[in-house]
Amino acid sequence: MTLQKTGHNFTKIAFIPLQTNLFNIVLVSFFLTLGCNNLYAQEIQKKSTVIPAKTPVEKPLIVPINDSKTILEPKKVTDTIVKKDTIKATKAFLDGKVKYKADKYARIDQKKKTITLYDKAELYYQDVELKSGIIVLDYDKNEVYAGRLKDSTGKYTQYPSFKQGANEVQPDSIRFNFKSKKALIWNSRSDQGDFRIKAAITKKENDSVYFLKGARFTTSKNIENPEYYFQTNKVKFIPGKKVITGLTNMVIADVPTPIALPFAYFPMSKETSVSGIILPSYNDSNTRGFSLQNGGYYFALSDNYDLTALGDYYTNGSYGLRLESSYAKIYRYRGNVNFRYENLITSERGYPDYAKQKIYNLQWSHSRDSKANPNSSFSASVNLGSSKYFQQSINQANVGSNLNNTLSSSVSYSKTFTTVPQVRMSLSATHSQNTQTEVINMTLPTLQLSVDRIYPFVGKDGVKKGFFKNINLQYNLNGKNSITTTDSLFFKPQMFRDAKIGMQHSIPLSTNFKLFKYFSATTSVNYEEVWYAKTISRSYDVDQSAVVDKDVNGFDAFRTYNFSSSLGTTVYGTFNFGDNKRIKSIRHVMRPSVSYSYTPSFEKYYDTYASDASGTINKQYTRFENGIYGSPGLTNSNIVGFDLSNTFEAKVTDSDSTKVDPKKVMLLNNLNFSTSYNADADGETTLAWAPVRISGGTQLFKDKMNVNFGTTLDPYAIDNSGNRINTFNINNGGSLFRMTSANMTLNYSISSKEKDKNKDKNNDQTERNGGREDDLFGRNTVQNNSSVSQFDDDDNGEDKISEFFRSKLPWDMTFAYSLTYSNSNRQREITGNSIMISANADLTPKWKAGISTGYDFVQKGVTYTQLRFERDLLSWRMDFNWTPFGTNANWGFFIGIKSGVLSDIKWDKRSSSTR
Repeated sequence: MTLQKTGHNFTKIAFIPLQTNLFNIVLVSFFLTLGCNNLYAQEIQKKSTVIPAKTPVEKPLIVPINDSKTILEPKKVTDTIVKKDTIKATKAFLDGKVKYKADKYARIDQKKKTITLYDKAELYYQDVELKSGIIVLDYDKNEVYAGRLKDSTGKYTQYPSFKQGANEVQPDSIRFNFKSKKALIWNSRSDQGDFRIKAAITKKENDSVYFLKGARFTTSKNIENPEYYFQTNKVKFIPGKKVITGLTNMVIADVPTPIALPFAYFPMSKETSVSGIILPSYNDSNTRGFSLQNGGYYFALSDNYDLTALGDYYTNGSYGLRLESSYAKIYRYRGNVNFRYENLITSERGYPDYAKQKIYNLQWSHSRDSKANPNSSFSASVNLGSSKYFQQSINQANVGSNLNNTLSSSVSYSKTFTTVPQVRMSLSATHSQNTQTEVINMTLPTLQLSVDRIYPFVGKDGVKKGFFKNINLQYNLNGKNSITTTDSLFFKPQMFRDAKIGMQHSIPLSTNFKLFKYFSATTSVNYEEVWYAKTISRSYDVDQSAVVDKDVNGFDAFRTYNFSSSLGTTVYGTFNFGDNKRIKSIRHVMRPSVSYSYTPSFEKYYDTYASDASGTINKQYTRFENGIYGSPGLTNSNIVGFDLSNTFEAKVTDSDSTKVDPKKVMLLNNLNFSTSYNADADGETTLAWAPVRISGGTQLFKDKMNVNFGTTLDPYAIDNSGNRINTFNINNGGSLFRMTSANMTLNYSISSKEKDKNKDKNNDQTERNGGREDDLFGRNTVQNNSSVSQFDDDDNGEDKISEFFRSKLPWDMTFAYSLTYSNSNRQREITGNSIMISANADLTPKWKAGISTGYDFVQKGVTYTQLRFERDLLSWRMDFNWTPFGTNANWGFFIGIKSGVLSDIKWDKRSSSTR
């Protein structure tokens, strides 16, 4: 017998016929044991006879290998051995192919029926992948053994890695049976979702059940030396589903704590979410007593939507309920709904400061994927409820939302009809709520429909050039059901009785063309027709001794038209200073334009009424006065408008000496002047010239600082009451223009690195609540969302610092300054002058700190101030935020495990606001 190696890295065995019957029998038995069923071997077996003899001593067969080997599964061949033959056919010892390799050697012991793989050994069989320092395969018992190796320094290396399907274990040693699928594992280490599990002894009962003895499990990244873990002696472990333990003790920094449970259950589902109880946080308040907050249940209803139900309860009877749901369907839509309700009781019944009120808030956000239907879309952004919700809520600490004066909502659906011409239609419902006056304005709904532009004089070539070929017309329809109400009347019958319904039709006819080569001219005529379902009738009421308006229900309409045109051009100017100068040139771009609009008088829609009991008729009014689309004008409007916009740009030598071309620097992004002249002004009720408005803006410090300014200059003087009179200010002893107002704002935002706004989940909720995008008014702290970092945490808990000392620490800063001047009635005072600043920095690799504060120079006081601190405790996170003074003074402390699996293991303590 000789051994040969083929080019396919498989061991090929060639047979040499021998005459000795006993040796042939042993040879055939050996190859049958290895599963090598060869037809030639069968022929030898047929010719052989059994001769009793002592079994010769066999030495192990050593096969040096460098590449992978494969033992093939034997094929079934009809047994042709005669009945007198006492040799039985050997069955295949495995049910599939076995692939293996090792760096040093693979040793086959045919007596013990084992294969030993040494040094960087690998074995692959069915769904089992085994890598280790040494592997022993016992093909008689259908078992495999794997262990580590010890190097020359005495250190253990090449630990086993056992993988079956999606489950992977990294133990010190392992024993596994291929037939029963059972295993014994010593010092196993495995990852199951967020958990890392280590057990002294693990018994694998089958593919879905493990029993662990002397186990610890943690979410720490270092399983050998975790900062905390749960210690238990008895565990039933079902991979990907759950862990059930006996007596479990929590250990922190290798010190057992008194925190223990007689048994524990930990879900480990591979699904995106699992239903479960949300444990409440304990708090207390001077006005409402002790409380349990944010306790409830999370319902993982399906892969497309979920529901979180939370509640608060205070010992004085106050309570709160919250429902939060997110939903999504891939390539279709996504959104979320939040509903919050609170029943607040202050003090105790019988005391003078006793108060009871109910507040609520509804938020809904929905967006549709454009891939779902390119010709239609649906979106929603809703934020409505009690006007004082964010000021009085017991579960919010959100000053940005608290200081916001407006809540707004919009729900819209649009569709495009692919006709010729195209027709676009949209339906929307809007809501605007002033939180100070508690006035609510709603449209339920608004209908908009427009027909695409039609060019009646364009030829077949489709070229639109010149006055006539550019003539186009369009049709627009706008319909509204407008409601104005208050908090107290919201969704009550009176709210709908006061609704105003109207519809506006407009047909604009316009064209544009070039004039004298350098001028762009536009002209248009617009026809409008307005329909109302309700008008008014004004008369003198003798019983009330006053002029009263009565509603008149029924269809009514008026029609108007107007004419407008504009002429504009662009002028470029360049001032060169020389190529050897730092500033090589300045480019000035001017865009002057003149516009004219004319609207005739529609006096026919006006009536007279008696202004007193004597019947004096000297007043005019129109029955369409209170309509949502306005009313027709009584006098002619003949207005000429003047606008001039400017931009200034410079070319400077680049500080980078390797660059040849100069660098462009924007000096002024815009500098605009605008005013108008009314040719039909009567000098009493209307004045000819409108105030001149000047506005501008630019960006400085590599576009990090935005500067915006504006002022209003009035050419007319005022009387002692502050009313404008038909006398120029210069003729009244003043200057050419009287500055009535001015304003300037500076916004500066810098950071040591680029910030990803999508990572700040807290500020996303702040914006939804109506607050600011930045953190000048602090970070939003919603008490049921304490597990989210106060900072823009982008390292996911990873310690990316490898050097001993790092001179550059991550930081960011936002700065805002606002100045307002008013002189409408010669008061010449600064009505607003404030500065705000926010800064965040990593003081050390594990410590983060932030501050938001400001100062009002007019009121002479510090504005809202918040201090933020956070400590990264590896698997844990600790934070503290403090608002030291003001009506929103409060503090909050949180420490808890980062992983969402153990998010209920926390300590969350917060003071109540003093408001």
